[in-house]
Amino acid sequence: MENPLKRIRSIADYQFGQGVGSKLFPDDVEIQYSPATGRIRYVTLNGERLATLRPTDSLLSLSVKVSAELAKTCPDLHCFVAVRQDIAKFVADGGDVFAAHVVKVDEAVHAKDEVIVKDETGNVLAVGRAFLSAAEMLTFTTGVAVKVRHGNNG
Repeated sequence: MENPLKRIRSIADYQFGQGVGSKLFPDDVEIQYSPATGRIRYVTLNGERLATLRPTDSLLSLSVKVSAELAKTCPDLHCFVAVRQDIAKFVADGGDVFAAHVVKVDEAVHAKDEVIVKDETGNVLAVGRAFLSAAEMLTFTTGVAVKVRHGNNG
């Protein structure tokens, strides 16, 4: 049987870049399984959820705390979206990111990617799923660019 920690780390490496998995998930994380399917569902550390393994695509959804750590330790990752400073509080409170508010986005971001939303000064505001590609976020003036799952204030 495959080592579940190795699997989680491999998914993180695939999704966010080589070596990210071991930085995000230390040896003492706890892996929780779905009672219905027996598949990996949550990764926690000291009772705090770090990530969820999405059953629909077997990719990770990160917590805001892990995203902030990722932003500090791996600033060269290609999963960041920066928004205007004047809407930072709205996004941190859990509001979605609209295309008109995006000031910078990593060119590798595609629709459906897990992204970390930052303000113009680099503070992590939220985590969510991109609805648009990087080029679309910078071109469109209307519509949701990132569906925020968790804001840093909530």
